[in-house]
Formats: sequence, structure tokens, C-alpha cells
Amino acid sequence: MSNSDSSSAPLIDVGKLAASLQQFADDRDWQQFHSPKNLILALTGEVGELCEVFQWMSDADSLSAATHPDIGQAVKDELADVLMYLVRLSSVLGVDLNEAVTHKFASNGQKYPVDKARSNSKKYDRF
Repeated sequence: MSNSDSSSAPLIDVGKLAASLQQFADDRDWQQFHSPKNLILALTGEVGELCEVFQWMSDADSLSAATHPDIGQAVKDELADVLMYLVRLSSVLGVDLNEAVTHKFASNGQKYPVDKARSNSKKYDRF
């Protein structure tokens, strides 16, 4: 990504979600519990719950998990929980997720150039 890309439309826009999560916490007087440490632990727990849905599933079954009649809603719920805790954490820390994602995306492009990374699962320092 070039510098001109940063002035175009954001890659992600979580402003409305961040504001809704702030209001949700404020309405319940939960700000006192939303330290970065607590939010990271909650986020980790939700990632664990998402992992649990996929545990022991075949690779093939995992591809259609979100549409599976028995577990599809659990996949969606856990993904939503992960996203909400991540956005809440970024808000509490004052991190602009669009800026962070844009920077990291550009950095990954430098570390994983197409000519070296295509069809290659090695980490960038092992090309």
C-alpha cells in the first residue's frame, strides 16, 4: 500500500460499534471493570470458546461451520464476541483500529512479497 492509499476509504470502520459498546458499558456502570488487562482476558476467553466450536472438526467440516444447522449460530456468536471485545479493548486503549490495520497490512506486504510468499506457508524470515 502506498501513502496515497491511507487517504482513501478506511479498510475498517468500527466507530459505531465502539460507540455502542461504550454506551452498553456506561449504562451498566461497567467502565470500572474494563481495564485493558480484563478486556484481554475476556477476549482470550472468547477466542477459546470459538476454538472449542472447531475442536476436533475436520478441515473440510470447518469450511462450512458457519452455515451448519447445529453449530452455525455458535460460530457467529463467538465471532461477534471476539470482535466486540477487540473493538472495546482498542477503544479503551485509544488505538485507531483502521490506522493499525492499514499500517500492519502495509508491513505484511513488505514482509511477504508476492514473488516469495505465493503458495508458501513459511514465515517471512525463512524465505
